Amino acid sequence: MKLLEKMEERCIQCNACESVCSKAYFKTDDRTKSRIVINDDASATRDWTINVCNQCGECIAACSEEAIYRNKQGVVMIDAKKCVGCYVCVGFCPTLSMRTHDDELVPFKCVACGLCAKECPTEAIYIESK
Repeated sequence: MKLLEKMEERCIQCNACESVCSKAYFKTDDRTKSRIVINDDASATRDWTINVCNQCGECIAACSEEAIYRNKQGVVMIDAKKCVGCYVCVGFCPTLSMRTHDDELVPFKCVACGLCAKECPTEAIYIESK
């Protein structure tokens, strides 16, 4: 199984991960369409956190349409053809990693593709085999 791991202490808030993600999946450089988000977090030890799906799979049971599943590699995926856009999974996500955008009818999340890890200049994000 591939899991996205992160180390906020290395993050320099360059937002390269968000940029490459939105370009890859939505063909636009728009941070609001990224499957990974760098959050300003005044309550954290650092001023920011990296928020991304950890592939826990808790959203799978929340989906009444069975549109969310785990693929052969262990990555939690959303079948856009089955999804009815109810967003129950968004509210159910324990890590707040399920994303929405006004332009999109279906929620989206990290699929552990590794593009953000390749783009990160400080190796604050990496893919780990489990």
